[in-house]
Amino acid sequence: MTAWNKILQWLGMETRPHIRVYNGFGGAEYLEIFGHVLALGPRPVTRYSRFFLVNMFALLRLFWVRPMAGIKVMLEWDGIAVTAITEKDGFFHLQWQPARMVEAGIYNVQVRMVGVVDSPVSETTGVVIIPHHTQFGCISDIDDTFLVSHSAKIVKRLQVLFTRNARTRKPFEGVVRHYQLLSHSNNPFFYVSSSEWNLYAYIKEFIRFNGLPDGVFLLNQLKPLRQLLKSGQNKHKTKFTRITRILKHYPDMRFILLGDDTQEDPNIYKALVDHFGTQIIAVYLRKVRNSKAIATREVVQAMQDKGIALCYFEHSEEGIDHSRRIGLI
Repeated sequence: MTAWNKILQWLGMETRPHIRVYNGFGGAEYLEIFGHVLALGPRPVTRYSRFFLVNMFALLRLFWVRPMAGIKVMLEWDGIAVTAITEKDGFFHLQWQPARMVEAGIYNVQVRMVGVVDSPVSETTGVVIIPHHTQFGCISDIDDTFLVSHSAKIVKRLQVLFTRNARTRKPFEGVVRHYQLLSHSNNPFFYVSSSEWNLYAYIKEFIRFNGLPDGVFLLNQLKPLRQLLKSGQNKHKTKFTRITRILKHYPDMRFILLGDDTQEDPNIYKALVDHFGTQIIAVYLRKVRNSKAIATREVVQAMQDKGIALCYFEHSEEGIDHSRRIGLI
């Protein structure tokens, strides 16, 4: 091991080729799971601090990544080998149609690199979530929907990112209760955000620590350290595509959309209502930016004209009351 690698490991970095696997999902026809292969990346956080310099370095570590392209990854399901090749940013997507679809539940899968023999961390365990047949599913944004993020103010957003961690960030008041009520009877949650895959473990810990429902995450393209200042600021248009994947995956399931008015959620959700109106039963938009209120109300009215139950609210208790009135909780 070189002296530089020893320093990196002391700084909490994994210097050997390794796999990150994110929660997969499936059910109707096929199963899928995705992740990244990295030559360099942060090790899992085991200690949290309120000291801002510690939190600043912890954030920098999340973007200190070196992806590996062209690596073959594989898993086995019922004796069938499923393979994929990593893309330029190290991303892989394993998708397969099993001979027999299993019952609803959470299933462990082993994902490993093929042909990478110099790394003892070439295999890891992921989970595939197959939702129960329930009343509805929930598709939620993250930043400024349940996690206070100041997405519309880049300086404030970066200040919060740099000075706090997954356990000191705050959810909006009442939002945890709302989500817990919506998740009753095993209603599945899908979190679709413009935040990057770099923040996956960070967001997962925030959700676990605050008692929000766990679920499937569809985040944005991995960013290198040099693009940290652009975190969460691009790829809003791909959010429509990622949500469409979920809706097409479960054509017989109806969904609730939850977002906010800071960026593009109102327009994206209206487009989803236009294309998948029969699958959308309600839309919730948190009012965060007063300057967006007039434009958002116009979009809200257009969705309501299509018969969508919609709540444009400032406080989560308003959303809870609305959910109760229309029989969702």
